[in-house]
Amino acid sequence: MPQRLFTTRAEVTYMPLKKQSSIPVFPELTKAGISLTDLRVKEVVQKQSQTHKSFVRENDHARRKPDFHPDFLEEAYERCRNICAEYAKTFYLGTLLMTEERRRAIWAIYVWCRRTDELVDGPNAVYMSSEVLERWEERLQDIFNGRPYDMLDAALTDTVFKFPLDMKPFQDMIEGMRMDTRKCRYANFQELYLYCYNVAGTVGLMSVPIMGISPESLMSVKRVYDSALYLGIGNQLTNILRDVGEDAMRGRVYLPQDELAQFGLSDKDVFSRKVTNRWRDFMREQITRARFYFNLAEEGASQLDKASRWPVWSSLLLYREILDAIEENDYDNFSKRACVGRTKKLLMLPLAYTRSLPSPSMAFH
Repeated sequence: MPQRLFTTRAEVTYMPLKKQSSIPVFPELTKAGISLTDLRVKEVVQKQSQTHKSFVRENDHARRKPDFHPDFLEEAYERCRNICAEYAKTFYLGTLLMTEERRRAIWAIYVWCRRTDELVDGPNAVYMSSEVLERWEERLQDIFNGRPYDMLDAALTDTVFKFPLDMKPFQDMIEGMRMDTRKCRYANFQELYLYCYNVAGTVGLMSVPIMGISPESLMSVKRVYDSALYLGIGNQLTNILRDVGEDAMRGRVYLPQDELAQFGLSDKDVFSRKVTNRWRDFMREQITRARFYFNLAEEGASQLDKASRWPVWSSLLLYREILDAIEENDYDNFSKRACVGRTKKLLMLPLAYTRSLPSPSMAFH
């Protein structure tokens, strides 16, 4: 994985215009984000890469075994399963191939992330305030300290005890929700990358300890985590491109302002909801960037535990299909929502399963 993209300063480079040419030559938009060191991801990877026993010893004060009745815990995970099955049908199907303990843990994490997102975008978002997020972060602390507030929290408390999960990615996701309450414009891709990391890249960091890394993996642990983070970045960039029209109706523009300007565009063009040639050119570059992150994610997706790869590959391939749908809609993401139909989703599952099979090099190893 080309780490230099994330360790050097990320800047937009400009291609010189050819003389005597009326055809504009647009710069290739930077694909680099924020240094992973700046995000302090390295510390998370080190902690979560420990064996469960050593992780518990290091965090003994916060990782005492929660005392839940088995029937209560069973119902807690069953509720998480139902929510995941209802709102993430394709991903849920993939989790059924995982071991029982792993799939239950993934359901618990999914539910917590969904509840966190709904604080800002859910039916009660009108009541959102900084105090609400502060209380939610206090609840997170209680979850990690073995004091859940409700049954759904209890499922995550049990998961936190069973797997070496660090709290920072969860806290960073809450920070992403704070960003949504404070700003609705992003000056450049570096600002947008930080937002994408907080609201989606963090999910990758949470998931790797649950998914597990294959004993046959030829990659370093850090590179597997990098790939998981990049999948989250790619997913969120795709969400942003799909939802441009819906976000504009709420007065939000999740697109780099400097890059809009490079193509002679501004917020006014976004709010006008007109698909022009300049908009098409701009969107082509944005889609190229999202695909770039999916390409980076592929390498690590094949290094996970073999029982965990299918849901990851399903997510990766299906989100790529959303980008294809935007192109098929002639880049009209103002009035048309790019969707992947049920038939196409079902057809993608066998391909995702095939991609999840061990590579010849891993089998030989």
